[in-house]
Amino acid sequence: YFNMIVIVGAGLSGLLVGYRLKQLNVPFQIIEARERIGGRIHTVLSANATPVEMGATWFGNQHLHLKKLLSELGISHFEQFMSGITFYQPSSNAPVSAISIPDQQPSYRLQGGTSQLIQKLAERVGEENIILNATVSQIEFYDDQALVHADSVYKASRVVLALPPKLWASNIKISPSTPGDLLKTALSTHTWMEESIKVALVYETPFWRNNNHSGVLFSNGGPITEFYDHSNFDENKYALCGFVHPNFAKLAFEERKAKIADQLANVFGREARDFQDYMESIWEEQDHTYSRSLGQLIPHQNNGNPIYRKSYFKDRLFISSSETAELYPGYMEGAVVSASFTVDSLKLSKAY
Repeated sequence: YFNMIVIVGAGLSGLLVGYRLKQLNVPFQIIEARERIGGRIHTVLSANATPVEMGATWFGNQHLHLKKLLSELGISHFEQFMSGITFYQPSSNAPVSAISIPDQQPSYRLQGGTSQLIQKLAERVGEENIILNATVSQIEFYDDQALVHADSVYKASRVVLALPPKLWASNIKISPSTPGDLLKTALSTHTWMEESIKVALVYETPFWRNNNHSGVLFSNGGPITEFYDHSNFDENKYALCGFVHPNFAKLAFEERKAKIADQLANVFGREARDFQDYMESIWEEQDHTYSRSLGQLIPHQNNGNPIYRKSYFKDRLFISSSETAELYPGYMEGAVVSASFTVDSLKLSKAY
């Protein structure tokens, strides 16, 4: 185990750290609490195999590290459809109005779904190096090794925490105790997506496009707060997908679904009720993403804090996640930047 690195978390950052270590012929093990890899990247298939995103979806031209990785892995992307009339509702009592939005920097989606990125990384990492359904409960650091307690006890020369800081700060017992300033910062670091509700409705035809609608809706009234065309690259699978206000998590499934259908019919017309499938993900119900905050956190609070770019316990603990990146923290780009920084730090560490 002398050179074994244990990575906690098989999301984008953890898998990318594993991939880079494999390229360096450094032994590693990735431990994941969920029954699947990907973390907050989660593409699901509808009944008719339309890929819809329950997690990370979009990126832009400014996300250079992510684009370079996609090129390296041979993954294609395409521009988000935005043509036609956009709808805006300023409040729940106000009528919906048609607006035209000025030209923006394009957003992109991955061909075949964002999980293509996860699957390609996992293929290179090797399934023998990923352990699923193993929740890390404790990590002990010693002068010459670390012990990671999950389904078994794993010996490591170094440990990489590749999950949101608030999650490990809340759920993993670390000994000797985590330095106070690091623990305090981690507990007050906003976890991207943790209070989000993502919803997708699949249709037989892109009726909104046929009516010269972009499929885009911005609403301050809810339940949907923002919605977009979610048709696939080949334009033979059609969906609308976006975010619902977190308050609607309190409703029962059927009630929430009915209110969303009502809103879409009010905006796009009766055809919006004729959906073939409805899917949703309430991220605050997912223990491996959501953890209670001690106080109200603002979006991206403490994301990118420099405290995460230090190593701890004599170069035995490293931190890598989207929230900890110096650039674009809280985005897929951040996860890639953070993983690259972590691997460089590991290569320089005395324990290597």
